[in-house]
Amino acid sequence: MAQYILAIDQGTTGTTCLVVDKKMAIKAKVSQELRQIYPKAGWVEHNLEEIWQSVEGAVGAALRTAGIKPTQIAAIGITNQRETTGIWDRRTGKPIYNAIVWQCRRTADDCRALKEQGKERFVRERTGLVLDPYFSATKVRWLLEHVKGARARAERGDLAFGTIDTFVTWRLTGGAAHVTDVTNASRTLLFNIKKLAWDPALCELFWAPQALLPEVKASSEVYGTTKGLSFLPDGIPIAGIAGDQQAALFGQACFGVGESKCTYGTGAFLLMNIGAKPIISKRGLLTTLAWKLGDEVAYALEGSAFIAGAAVQWMRDGLGMVKEAPEIETLARTVKSSGNVVFVPALVGLGAPHWRPEARGLLAGISRDTTSGHLARAVLEGIGFQVYELAEAMRADTGLDIPTFKVDGGASANDLLMQFQSGLLGAPVVRPKMLETTAFGAAFLAGLATGVWHSKEEIRRSWRSGKRFAPRMSEAEREHHLGKWRRAVKAA
Repeated sequence: MAQYILAIDQGTTGTTCLVVDKKMAIKAKVSQELRQIYPKAGWVEHNLEEIWQSVEGAVGAALRTAGIKPTQIAAIGITNQRETTGIWDRRTGKPIYNAIVWQCRRTADDCRALKEQGKERFVRERTGLVLDPYFSATKVRWLLEHVKGARARAERGDLAFGTIDTFVTWRLTGGAAHVTDVTNASRTLLFNIKKLAWDPALCELFWAPQALLPEVKASSEVYGTTKGLSFLPDGIPIAGIAGDQQAALFGQACFGVGESKCTYGTGAFLLMNIGAKPIISKRGLLTTLAWKLGDEVAYALEGSAFIAGAAVQWMRDGLGMVKEAPEIETLARTVKSSGNVVFVPALVGLGAPHWRPEARGLLAGISRDTTSGHLARAVLEGIGFQVYELAEAMRADTGLDIPTFKVDGGASANDLLMQFQSGLLGAPVVRPKMLETTAFGAAFLAGLATGVWHSKEEIRRSWRSGKRFAPRMSEAEREHHLGKWRRAVKAA
């Protein structure tokens, strides 16, 4: 009897697969890294075939690790890096170009031109988003303009656009399902978040033929079944889809209005459940779909910091200061403080609340006695400062406090960062026992659609708090830290 959920978490730096049972126990977890492609400064790409190979490899290894047969999988849930954009041929399934990653800044000039034309308010009212190269629409336009013959093929209906959830679902179903869910659609700049449909006026603005677009579905329903795969049998339902941050919000059981979580992954993403009606931020935050379950629709406010864990990877790969990412905490603990050193992680621009794609990373306050420990500590604090700014903007927009700050993602395992975050926020930071909340969110959505779980309340009862970090920072310390951060951000 099928009794397990397979969760595929296709992220920016790799693919993670979880095998989860009905009692929410992890039977296997396997990750495969993904190559990052940097054709030019500020450009970031992924090879779609390599993404698919990472999914194949991680799924197969997870099933072997769990010691179960593929026929025991009841459903598949997918969560994904969101705005990353791919286009492929509907007949052959062959990509026309590499996927353009959400971090890529190549369309910054296009966004600037649209702002100068006075289009930002029009776009924001319909999408809840800002005009920034972060989102998918200008990436679609770039692909159609720069790949020979692509626009004509798209207008004929020969090509398919998708975020990574769409691409993975297409491949899993042998090309039978060209779909996405509301959470991913709401990150494209082409989707009207009030009407819950692709917006013809937005498609015209960004030169995106509607024949290119996938069908938009709920976050928890059967989209299709596996077909023609070497590593899974035919007939397994793909039954849950959500963008990674919305999946983490769901996996953290943030089902009530005002409940929030922050995921510290490649970037840092703070989301607050704001209920059934969208709120348009006045402070640079985004309004997005949190999920759709049947007729139930939930929205979220989101603040995005583009670089979080990626700053640690930069220290490892670019500077060679640590051999493994977790070593940064040990290095940072060799000093009692960062001193006057401050790091602004604007390696690919600044997200909310600044939205400055032209900003670049900055190390300030370096002196003769600065050590690698000071730099490591400053990098961790730079992540914390960004999240603090997001939380303050969210409090101001909603009038709601965040009494408990739920965290997840790889960098949330860093105790030094979590303690610093608690001090800046003046609120407890709570790390759950299940750190893989993004994958769990996808699993929960798939399980709800197939009867493995029956309600959100059943899922909420399973959520367990792990380590709790209470604020220890004095007001004077907090103001000192924030003062040096604000000065550095202005210079970035």
